[in-house]
Amino acid sequence: MPKPINVRVTSMDAELEFAIQSNTTGKQLFDQVVKTIGLREVWYFGLQYVDSKGYQTWLKLDKKVSSQEVKKENPLQFKFRAKFFPEDVFEELIQDVTRRLFFLQVKESILSDEVYCPPETAVLLGSYAVQAKFGDFSMESNKPGYLTSERILPQRVLEQHTLSREQWEERIHVWHEEHRGMLKEDAMLEYLKIAQDLEMYGVNYFEIKNKKGTDLWLGEDALGVNIYEKEDKLTPKIGFPWSEIRNISFNDKKFIIKPIDKKAPDFVFYSPRLRINKRVLQLCMGNHELYMRRRKPDTIEVQQMKAQAREEKHQRQMERAQLVNEKKKRETIEKEKEQMEREKRELEMRLQHFQEKTIKAERDLQEQMRRAIQLEDERRKAEQEAARLEADRQAALLAKEELARQAEDQMKSQEQLAAELAEYTAKIALLEESKKRKEEEADQWQHRAREAQEDLVRTREELHMVMTAPPPPPPPVYENMEENEMEDVEETNSTYSAELQYEGIDDHRKEENRITEAEKNERVQKQLMALSSELAQARDDSKKTHNDLIHTENVRVGRDKYKTLRQIRQGNTKQRIDEFEAL
Repeated sequence: MPKPINVRVTSMDAELEFAIQSNTTGKQLFDQVVKTIGLREVWYFGLQYVDSKGYQTWLKLDKKVSSQEVKKENPLQFKFRAKFFPEDVFEELIQDVTRRLFFLQVKESILSDEVYCPPETAVLLGSYAVQAKFGDFSMESNKPGYLTSERILPQRVLEQHTLSREQWEERIHVWHEEHRGMLKEDAMLEYLKIAQDLEMYGVNYFEIKNKKGTDLWLGEDALGVNIYEKEDKLTPKIGFPWSEIRNISFNDKKFIIKPIDKKAPDFVFYSPRLRINKRVLQLCMGNHELYMRRRKPDTIEVQQMKAQAREEKHQRQMERAQLVNEKKKRETIEKEKEQMEREKRELEMRLQHFQEKTIKAERDLQEQMRRAIQLEDERRKAEQEAARLEADRQAALLAKEELARQAEDQMKSQEQLAAELAEYTAKIALLEESKKRKEEEADQWQHRAREAQEDLVRTREELHMVMTAPPPPPPPVYENMEENEMEDVEETNSTYSAELQYEGIDDHRKEENRITEAEKNERVQKQLMALSSELAQARDDSKKTHNDLIHTENVRVGRDKYKTLRQIRQGNTKQRIDEFEAL
C-alpha cells in the first residue's frame, strides 16, 4: 500500500492536517477542507501554494496534488484563501463562516498595506475589528492597555502620526464604544461593507505591456478588467466589464481578449512570463463565471442557503434580544441589590449612631445621678446647719430672757445691761441673717435636685425608646445569577483559449450606479469626517507615501472607486481599446 502524503492547510484562523494518497486530486483535497470548515460558498475559495520556483500558485482541482509543482516538504503546505471576491458583500455573502474568512483575509491585506487604506478609514475599520473580537466595550473586561498586543492599524498609519500607543488606543476605544449593541458577526459585515469601497480591494494586479511597449498594470476583479498606469494602482485609466468580453486566449506571452462588439479590434497585451498568462486566464474565467452567475436567478442551493441564513439570523436576533432582556433584568436586580445594600449600610450607621447616643445618654444619666446624690448630701448638710443655727438662736433667746430676768433680779447697772443686751441683739441679727442665707441656699439646692430628677426621667424615657426601636431588616439573600500552476515550462507555441458565455443574463451593469458606503450611510460619513479632522492635527505630512498623495488628489477632485468606474467605461469598446494602445 502506497505511503500517505501529509498535508497542512492553513486558513485565516485555523491549521488543518490531512493524510492524502498519491492519486488524490486537488478537488478531493479541497472538498475535505471545506467540509471540515463547514463552508458551502465554495466558489470564492481555492488552495494556494508556493511552487518549486517560489511563485504563489493556485492548486488545480482537476489534477492530482502529487503531479503539481508543490514545494517538496513534509507536510505539503497550502493556504486556504479567497480567490474571487463578491461585488457586494452584503448582498452576496450568505454564511457567517464565509463572511468571517473574508473579514480576516481583507483585514490582513489592509494591515500589511497590500490594499491601500487611508488613515481615517483604517481607524474606523480598526474599531469594527475590535468590536468583532471583543464584543461590546466593558470597563471591567476592557481595562486600559487591552489593545496593546492587538494589531489594529497598518504600520504606515502609525508612522505618519505623532501619537503614542496609548493615544491610538484612546481614539479606537471611543469608536469601539460607538458600536455598543452590535453583534460580532454584524461588525465583520460592516467592516467589509466599508473595505469593499477601497480602490485596491479584490483586485489582482499583473505587469503587462501594450503594443508600444509601455509598462502598465492589468487589474482583474469581480466587475471586469481594468488598465492602470505603472505608477498608480489606485486609479484605473480604462475599464472593460466582463459582459463586453466573449473570448480570452494567449499564445506564449501574447494575450488576446476578443470583445463582443465585432466592430471593435482585439484587446492585445503582453506579459513577461507564460505562467502569468495562465494565471490571468484562470482568474478571468473564474471572475467571468461569477459575474454571469450573479446576473441570473439564484440556484436552488443558493436559495436554500439564503433561507437558512435568514432563519439563523432571526434565531440569533431572538437570542440576542433574550440576552439583552436578561441583561437588563440582571442590571435591574443588581441596582436593587445595590440600593438595598446602601439602605442596609444607612440603617447600620443609624443604629451605630443610636448606640453611641445611648452610651452617651447612659453616661450622662450616671453623671446626673452622681450630681443628684451630691446635691442631696449638700441639702441635708444645709438642713442640719439650719437646725443647728435655729438651736443656737433659741439658746440666745433663752439667754436674753435670762439676762433680762437677771437685770431685774440683780439690778445691774443700766449701762452694763444695755451693752450686754446690744451685744446679744447684734448676735441674734447675725444669726438670723446667716439662717436666712442658709435657707436660701437650701432652696437653691432643692431646686437643682428637682431639675436633676427631671433630666434623669427624660434620659430614662429616651433610653427606653432607643432600646425598644425595631432592629434594621436583614440584608436580602440572592441566588447566584449568570471563526498552478504546476507547469513552469515556457511553452512557446501553445495556445490557450476560453470562450466566455454571456447569453441569458440580465446585464444591468448596476455596479456603474453604485455609491460608496460612506456616501449612502450618513453615520459612517460623519465618523470618517470626524476622524479625518482629528488625525489631521497629529499627521506628519513629510511621511506621506505615493499612494497617500494619489488618494489625496482623488479626494480633492471628488473621485472615488465607482465614479472612476463610470468614467473609465465611457465610450464604446473600440474607443477604449484605441485609448489603451495610445498609452
